[in-house]
Amino acid sequence: MSYMETIGSRTYRFADLKTLMAKASPQRSGDQLAGVAAASEEERVAAKMALAQVPLRTFLNEALIPYESDEVTRLVIDDHSPQAFAEISHLTVGDFRNWLLSTSTDADALTRIAAGLTPEMVAAVSKLMRNQDLIAAARKRPVITRFRNTVGLPGHMSVRLQPNHPTDDVKGIAASMLDGLMYGCGDAMIGINPASDNLAAITRLLLMIDDFRQRYQVPTQSCVLTHVTNTIAAIEKGAPVDLVFQSIAGTEKANAGFGISLALLQEAYEAGLSLKRGTVGSNLMYFETGQGSALSADAHFGVDQQTCEVRAYAVARKFNPFLVNTVVGFIGPEYLYDGKQITRAGLEDHFCGKLLGVPMGCDICYTNHAEADQDDMDNLLTLLGVAGINFIMGIPGADDVMLNYQSTSFHDALYVRDVLGLRRAPEFEEWLESMQITDARGALLSASTHQPLLEGARDWMGIA
Repeated sequence: MSYMETIGSRTYRFADLKTLMAKASPQRSGDQLAGVAAASEEERVAAKMALAQVPLRTFLNEALIPYESDEVTRLVIDDHSPQAFAEISHLTVGDFRNWLLSTSTDADALTRIAAGLTPEMVAAVSKLMRNQDLIAAARKRPVITRFRNTVGLPGHMSVRLQPNHPTDDVKGIAASMLDGLMYGCGDAMIGINPASDNLAAITRLLLMIDDFRQRYQVPTQSCVLTHVTNTIAAIEKGAPVDLVFQSIAGTEKANAGFGISLALLQEAYEAGLSLKRGTVGSNLMYFETGQGSALSADAHFGVDQQTCEVRAYAVARKFNPFLVNTVVGFIGPEYLYDGKQITRAGLEDHFCGKLLGVPMGCDICYTNHAEADQDDMDNLLTLLGVAGINFIMGIPGADDVMLNYQSTSFHDALYVRDVLGLRRAPEFEEWLESMQITDARGALLSASTHQPLLEGARDWMGIA
């Protein structure tokens, strides 16, 4: 089905829904690289106007990637709930935007319809929204998950403590981990990107974190971000695996490039569940995504990069994840050129994930060859804090010495919690107070107050 819109004396025609969606997307370098972006701002406006008139039902009948050839499309269609969709089934994309922003639409309403939404519907409506719309609507939709603590409660924001090391040195990682905990970070998880995929090295890191966690009774969860097949092997060898990690994308072909399928993710999910390591809940999958991953694998099939990204959230939703992380600026300026594009993408990703019922966090980051700087990250950090982000990253000095990119620091988490009045996961906050790291309000105490913990950790690390 083709679409058209007239502006003045010029009529714009869009061959199909896939083309219309791409042309309606805000400007970004990845879509330009793929040759699917609007040729002018006027064409982009025409596409938005035409998209606003498309009934939501259309997305159930016009698949952007064929059902027969893509298992993500099959997942989306087969898992769609007509009952949940019924409440909004009469709306167009433009009407849906207005419904989302209505003061009468609350968290209960957004929860009711989540199973009736496809990622394409959600991506479409986001293309009609200003940044403030994305913030206002996402803020209405908390997504709460539990493993050893509770993440995503309204008025709370958690931090993934990322103590990476370029050679996986255990003492170096432990030192960064302790540093982050002393700043009150780590309630989302302690998550290490290993420099090596060697199973012995991965297991050594898992054992180190678990030993520390048990010794100090830290109510958090650990993860070593290796390929899911390595995690399954580690589980089979008895390693203390908490969260099961995998990078995912929005098409079957892109996921195949990661060496995964829905069946493999199901196997990993069941393996993680079999350990029964959660104490307050059983959400245990940790997924990372990023706009441009399908395009970089030549697996986007002419679909714009943001819509491909939202399709990845449908994959995540299938496995009841504890955390989903859009690593928004990591893939580079070929896909998100500058701070403005990174900011917009981060707000889109958070909004779209939350609308689908996914517990979204964001690695607010950029690579050193992008036209962005830490001021841009401060802006996005603040906006996402207002929007109700589930978690952000905590990295020593905001500079990852293993992955070589810029993110957010332990101090950044203190800033956004202070200015927005955000608390940590309640179980973790209670532990911090018991260890005399924070007071009852969640504010850090002076270092001398919690010196006994530092001394104990030095003994544990074998440092004089």
